[in-house]
Amino acid sequence: MALSQTGTLEPEGLSPRTQQRMQESTPTGPGQPRLSPQRGERRAGVAQQLRVLLTPMAVAGRRMPQKRLLGAYGGAAEGRAPGGKRLCLEPSPEPSPPPGSPAASGSDGVLDADSDGSDGGDAALDGYSQLSAYERKRLKNITENAKFFAALKLHESAARLYQITTKRQSRVTKRDKPKKVEDETVRRRSMRLQRVEPSGIPMPEMMPAQPGAEEYPQVPAGPLPMVQDQMENSKLMEELLTTWMRISEMKANDTEKRMPGLQRYQDSLNSMVLSEDNIKKVVKYRVCSMAIHPSESLIFVAAGDKSGQIGLWNVDCKSEAAACVFIPHSYSVSCMHFSPFNPAHLLSLSSESLRCGDVTKAVFDEIWRSEENLSSFDFLEDNATTAIVGHWDGDVAVVDRRTPGTSSELSADIGFKRTRTVHVHPVNKQYFVAAGSVDVCIYDVRYLKPKGNKPVSSLKGHTKSVASAYFSPVTGNRVVTVCADDKLRIYDTTSLSSAVTVLSTVSHNNNTGRWLTRFRAIWDPKQEDCFVVGSMARPRHIEVFQDTGKLLHTFYNLNCLASVCSINVVHPSKNVLVGGNSSGRLHVFKE
Repeated sequence: MALSQTGTLEPEGLSPRTQQRMQESTPTGPGQPRLSPQRGERRAGVAQQLRVLLTPMAVAGRRMPQKRLLGAYGGAAEGRAPGGKRLCLEPSPEPSPPPGSPAASGSDGVLDADSDGSDGGDAALDGYSQLSAYERKRLKNITENAKFFAALKLHESAARLYQITTKRQSRVTKRDKPKKVEDETVRRRSMRLQRVEPSGIPMPEMMPAQPGAEEYPQVPAGPLPMVQDQMENSKLMEELLTTWMRISEMKANDTEKRMPGLQRYQDSLNSMVLSEDNIKKVVKYRVCSMAIHPSESLIFVAAGDKSGQIGLWNVDCKSEAAACVFIPHSYSVSCMHFSPFNPAHLLSLSSESLRCGDVTKAVFDEIWRSEENLSSFDFLEDNATTAIVGHWDGDVAVVDRRTPGTSSELSADIGFKRTRTVHVHPVNKQYFVAAGSVDVCIYDVRYLKPKGNKPVSSLKGHTKSVASAYFSPVTGNRVVTVCADDKLRIYDTTSLSSAVTVLSTVSHNNNTGRWLTRFRAIWDPKQEDCFVVGSMARPRHIEVFQDTGKLLHTFYNLNCLASVCSINVVHPSKNVLVGGNSSGRLHVFKE
């Protein structure tokens, strides 16, 4: 629509036929139908005066005020005709209105207060000479802004960005989500997974068999009293601790012990059997370490599990006071030993600390605490005052129990990625063997230094990680290793040369998986050339090998032993073998 010289709205861009119809419908003479007064007055008002909103655009560097041209027609929307059409102010070569009219004095005869009447030097713009100074200034600003935005090339950048985003999105293909099958076949689950007893009675709610580390109780640093996990059995605990103290005061027979012949040793192995009375769940979770008391009067066993619990079991006692559980650690108890000098002390190692359980004081004292993860330890002297401790990150440390505080005497980097076990030579106490990832080496503790340690001997041939390495118990002339390449290797360490030769190799399934403790082959203290190791074969059993690689005996019981005994321990003087499984149960084979 355009504003004509007569003050009426002229249609633009319409066909001649449409314009003719509009002219015919407009009352121009007395013979034409007259509209209602109200409607006619409204159309006349629109034809005579319009209210136009002129808003200047912002110019960089200053803020432009909004300008308004006010008209007498206050009922119409700003900048719009009553019909909703937006009005455009366009330059036209029409003659200027007569003096005194509203168009001659501004918009509605009212001059804007913010306009100074100047045109900024552009008073003679072509086609705009009939406009006011403010209108010419506004049009100039619009032109400059249009040039500025055209120089920015925003449309081209937006088009290019849109093209890039559409190309990236075209490469992404959405996968249809599989529809859920309503009538899905129900999977079969064993009664154990359904937590139902064979009789059909639901099992009580228990903690999961493999809880996360955050579910285990966190033990504070420093000495801890020997308090049982269940306080209602405090009297039974006192009876067990009293038994431990009594058997520790008895001195073992100091007469020289001779190694029996091979045939006699095999006969003693055949006499050792397992019965239901000698099976007991001592700790709650998977057994990670065990120790057996050297007493010859009765069988007293300690077991440590993956949650930090230590269970004590008097195997010869058949009452409720036979076992009790303590929690001296926050993490897995990876190594335990009764002190050879004082069996009233039980030393246990977890990843955060080394503790000594002293039954005479009824306390678990803290010997050493480390921020690094600890893996194993062994005594460097017969009086058990000093110990060599292995770290999971490969280092070793020397700890002296007589030194005040909980710091180590020495920390040495031996070049291992992992140090899983350390074991001291039974005769030459300055030597110890360390086993880790692929590496098995013998070191001299007298020459340890923080960096650059060289081994005395290297036991080569392992192609995967080594779980354990131990010297033979009497002379130390043999070392047996358990490797993840499914081999048991026996080395001749009679002379500690730079490279120790392999005496024999045994093919053995050592793939225990993540839910079983890794196998550790241990020597029988009563027989120099024989060692014991768990087995993955069925029926479940425990095997005894000679250092030549010959299988001497297999411990099994089809009715009582139905699980893998990864950790085993042998009594130093009696024919007793104890095996621990992943559920915290101990199995005792004895005469």
